[in-house]
Amino acid sequence: MAARTAGRNALPGAAGHRRTALEAFFHLLGWVVLVVAVLLVLTPLAFMFVASFMPARDIMRMPFPWWPDGLYLDNFWQAIRGNDGKFIFPRALLNSVIVAGCVAATTVFFSALAGYGLTKLRFRGSNLVFMLILSTLMIPFETVMIPLYVVVTGLGMQDSYPGLIVPFLLSAFGVFLMRQSLLTFPDELIDASRIDGASEVGIFFRIVVPNMVPIMAVLAVLTFEEQWRNLIWPLLVVQSQELKTMPLYVVTFMEEKSTNEGAMVAVAALASLPMLVIFFSLSSVFLRGANVFSAGKE
Repeated sequence: MAARTAGRNALPGAAGHRRTALEAFFHLLGWVVLVVAVLLVLTPLAFMFVASFMPARDIMRMPFPWWPDGLYLDNFWQAIRGNDGKFIFPRALLNSVIVAGCVAATTVFFSALAGYGLTKLRFRGSNLVFMLILSTLMIPFETVMIPLYVVVTGLGMQDSYPGLIVPFLLSAFGVFLMRQSLLTFPDELIDASRIDGASEVGIFFRIVVPNMVPIMAVLAVLTFEEQWRNLIWPLLVVQSQELKTMPLYVVTFMEEKSTNEGAMVAVAALASLPMLVIFFSLSSVFLRGANVFSAGKE
């Protein structure tokens, strides 16, 4: 009898031990998967930056030498100067900053306005309007690219800054992001401001916008990054060298016969640096905004 009782008391302890061992195994497995994922993401970046300081003959060596013998800076000079010596790279960098910056600013502004209107200005059909906006996310850009190009050409905006910026002034994803975040914004603050006599414009700029800075920063960084790597639209709209954006310059540079492998990797590294600098300089705001959006969904 006593032995049977002791056996029953031992069972919970054994089950708890097995559960603890299983939790430890999955915890370790999670870390292994995370480390492998990080290596898969960072290895191409490491290769790009290491190879950019190597001459072409070292880049093609097998196995790849992960530490260069010296800093071979001619790759960067060729990437900046260009094979024709016209220094198109600085102008392409400026063009990308102008286009991506303007698109990011307008997307954040108009998306915040739309999100505020859909959540805090009660009107019939607001959910239908939101669903119609959201449905455009299901349409690939390639399906509307040619009609959009015809419209831009008809308006005389081909080969110009407006032709690169105007088609992307607002995004459905931005409206979705701002609306979902504003759903958690307390209505009491807005109602109190209305009772105090504040206008809707004043409420938006004085109450809503200051409290939405983190999520707006997230949208700005994501939009800037999307436009920074946008290749297909500038490829259609831009004809002159002076309006080439960074992706268009990189592709054109790599297609030239006189470009070696070292210069190809160097121009790719230079094109990636601005986005890395922007992300790491705004990482705290970006992560805070991501946490705000995650908390809002919960």
